[in-house]
Amino acid sequence: MSDLEAELRRAVRGDVRFDAGSRALVTMDASNYRRVPVGVVAPRDADDVAAVLEVCRAHGVPVVPRGGGTSIAGQATGTGIVLDFTRYLNRLVALDAGARTAVVQPGLVLDRLQEAAAPHGLRFGPDPSTHSRCTLGGMIANNSCGAHSVAWGTTADSVRGLDVVTARGERLRLGPGWAGAPDGLRALVEGELARLRTGFPELPRRISGYALDALLPEKGADVARSFCGSEGTLGVLTEAVVALVEAPRARALAVLGYADEAAAAEAAAGLLPLRPLAVEGMAADLVPSAVGLPRGGAWLFVETGGDSAGEARARAETIVRAADVVDAAVVTDAAGQRALWRIREDASGTATRMPDGTEAWPGWEDCAVPPARLGPYLRDFRALLAAHGLRGTPYGHFGDGCVHVRIDFDLLTGAGVGRFRRFSEELADLVVAHGGSLSGEHGDGRARAELLPRMYGEEMVALFERAKGVWDPDDLLNPGTLVRPAALDSGLRFAVLPREPVDVAFGYPGDGGDFTAAVRRCVGVAACRTATASGPAVMCPSYRATGEERHSTRGRARLLHEMLAGEVVTDGWRSEEVREALDLCLSCKGCRSDCPVGVDMATYKAEFLHHHYAGRRRPAGHYSMGRLPVWLRWVSRVRAAALVNASARVGPLAYVGKRLGGIAVERDVPRLARRTFTRWWRGRGPVGGSGPLVVLWPDTFTEHLSPSVGRAAVRVLEAAGLRVALPPNLRMRGRPVGDGRSRSAAALLTARRERVCCGLTYVSTGQLDHARVVLRRTLDLMGPVLETDAPVVVLEPSCAAALRGDLPELLHDDPRAARLADRVLTFAEVLERHAPDWRPPRLDRPVVGQTHCHQHAVLGDTADRRLREAAGLDGELSGGCCGLAGDFGFGKDHFEVSRACAEETLLPSVRNAGADAVVLADGFSCRTQLEQLAGVRGRHLAEVLAEGLTESLMDGSAGGSGGEGGPRDAGR
Repeated sequence: MSDLEAELRRAVRGDVRFDAGSRALVTMDASNYRRVPVGVVAPRDADDVAAVLEVCRAHGVPVVPRGGGTSIAGQATGTGIVLDFTRYLNRLVALDAGARTAVVQPGLVLDRLQEAAAPHGLRFGPDPSTHSRCTLGGMIANNSCGAHSVAWGTTADSVRGLDVVTARGERLRLGPGWAGAPDGLRALVEGELARLRTGFPELPRRISGYALDALLPEKGADVARSFCGSEGTLGVLTEAVVALVEAPRARALAVLGYADEAAAAEAAAGLLPLRPLAVEGMAADLVPSAVGLPRGGAWLFVETGGDSAGEARARAETIVRAADVVDAAVVTDAAGQRALWRIREDASGTATRMPDGTEAWPGWEDCAVPPARLGPYLRDFRALLAAHGLRGTPYGHFGDGCVHVRIDFDLLTGAGVGRFRRFSEELADLVVAHGGSLSGEHGDGRARAELLPRMYGEEMVALFERAKGVWDPDDLLNPGTLVRPAALDSGLRFAVLPREPVDVAFGYPGDGGDFTAAVRRCVGVAACRTATASGPAVMCPSYRATGEERHSTRGRARLLHEMLAGEVVTDGWRSEEVREALDLCLSCKGCRSDCPVGVDMATYKAEFLHHHYAGRRRPAGHYSMGRLPVWLRWVSRVRAAALVNASARVGPLAYVGKRLGGIAVERDVPRLARRTFTRWWRGRGPVGGSGPLVVLWPDTFTEHLSPSVGRAAVRVLEAAGLRVALPPNLRMRGRPVGDGRSRSAAALLTARRERVCCGLTYVSTGQLDHARVVLRRTLDLMGPVLETDAPVVVLEPSCAAALRGDLPELLHDDPRAARLADRVLTFAEVLERHAPDWRPPRLDRPVVGQTHCHQHAVLGDTADRRLREAAGLDGELSGGCCGLAGDFGFGKDHFEVSRACAEETLLPSVRNAGADAVVLADGFSCRTQLEQLAGVRGRHLAEVLAEGLTESLMDGSAGGSGGEGGPRDAGR
């Protein structure tokens, strides 16, 4: 392999990577299968592709082209060289709006083509649910379809010409009329015309096998169309000419409710004469309960288009009238349609978990039958599942008769894998009995190729092998896929994982306490590999900043998988490959909510760092920033805030201090408050508010760095009629006496003064032993509070998220942890739940800023939205992450990535805001990033409302629990 690597480096201008980390990233796609490559090459152009093929042919090493790695049948993995086209060969070469064509490179992501075509009123017709990360090369290799294939067909229907390099280095331009056909292909076809005319089922989603019938003379002998769906086994695509279609100016969505999926399936074919753009089916199992849908146990999403909104709506209403439904609705607003399509697009991930949390897997993801047969097929399919004791929830392209499903196969034991094989064989026979295709979208790959003889017969499969031999006589390209396949139950990715539980610190309640099961959550659909943050979404900011797979949630999960497997990444928790990949994880927790399967990479990172540095010296930043609460408390005790602030402004001192502390030299050290929040609290005089008691959590940031937020929150909470208290700060050393509540005088004299702490900085740096000590001490202090029903208000979103999420998962053996987590409320939540009649002051101003990533991922912002609306603060906060993310943006070598994250959405939204806009930023990190990178002061919502109270007192216009005027401020 060293000779191979050396020759490739001499021959190729692109990237050649044989290191363990690069190989580990591509051992899997989105399937059940795993193959370990010897190296990864990112070619810069077609010459690089030809050079790779020449070197690999000389060494007898196979080559596998790879796009976004979202294939579900295992065809994007290989044991030789993996060609990564996403790095360089990813451009839109040309777009001709008049001819409605585009010239694309194989690594171009579909959404980039759609964005370029949209200003011309055009689009690419096929649109798989992975459109934000799948590539045109992968779509051509699999002949992908998507939701709109009932209107615009498959990828093959949109291909006009292909530039291909064969395994032996021949460069061909494929097209109709035998254009670009390799020697021997025409003779092969002309000798088998009768078989080709009768051996292929007629249905819209027949993707299985090679499309040799496209070479029939009556079909134009289209070599390019025949090449589509060949899964990288015939040649390597370097450029494609594709057709575009006219996009409807307006769309509407008819949502049709049916009793069950079979009823929905039977209705789908009857709607096709009305020429909808899409007919998608889903059952209730995959739909979040909060989503407002018409009544029913299953739904069809039927999209219509038109030149105007009225025309699109009229067509949708026609479909509703024509459908025999339980209930129906027509959605015309764009936001509502996007929300519903998001549910459908996320199904490939959400379907990997059954309602009871059981894992479910692909493998029989996209069989297709004639649309008129879909209802009977689904009934037979359900019966077959039941006969094998399996469960699955079908969904997908009902208008095309194509069904997606994830099934709760046991792929971890020999008995379970045996059942997987038996079910697969019987299901293949069932699909064929209904006149269907084993693959209706994602290709055969390793999952179904072994069963192709059941669909086509041995003679047709032998013809496929002969065609492969014409194109690739050395079997260099993606061997074991489509023809001469490996067994469908071999090479499963789960086989290499440890069978015994791994000793870990967190509880992983959603995965039965099993870290291996937590890592298995990532099925590779790559929702994290997006170029822009969509709407309120956060995941994955570091990937968007670098474009490197290792910095995506999927890439990190793959490395952790290989770390557990121990074959490629061999040094376990000490792995430098894993550490380097996790180094740029911002611990934003965006994946916890935005990943369809709920991967929580922030927790996995903390777990890894805990083990990686066990018994070893840590980076300086772990001591300086990871133990920030300790240092700030000492500064407060000795009253040294002014001295620290002055020293931080002396250039040489600041530079040395930052270097010693592992802090980015580009950063300014935030100023410490000379008077902490709790000192202000002790000296504030009479306490206002006479209503329900709430306990205000003095987090480290509010206490030492922005006490103005705490002061403002107290004012607003008391104006709302709430009685505010702070947590206890005395920890008794003795046992209680008497009634169990009183303490002896000696116990009071020996009590230790402590501070509550959420442990966030310890958790984010993986100092989990310290975090547990801090959190147990906090629970001891909070004992009296937990005996009451008082809520705990936490102003800093990251601290609230740590208490709600990290605390019960880290101290899963302490019931007090769950009780405290259940008490934690955000500022807006406590006002909504415990002062429901209070009305905030009307401010009537626009707002800009960013929803805190932890609020988005863990806490939710519904209450905040309602509070802002009640206060007249209009506007949507952006998604993404500010990039500072606690200690991340202060870390050595993190500054550029931190700034890139901020420049994605936060800073542009602030720069483009009007002069009267309020810049909201509830997180201290977000406010610091705004100040240091944009010179803008962001404010917590509590500060904005407190200021509004002052203004309304002056003009007498503030609202309150009793209506207009004075009662709102009683007691002040």
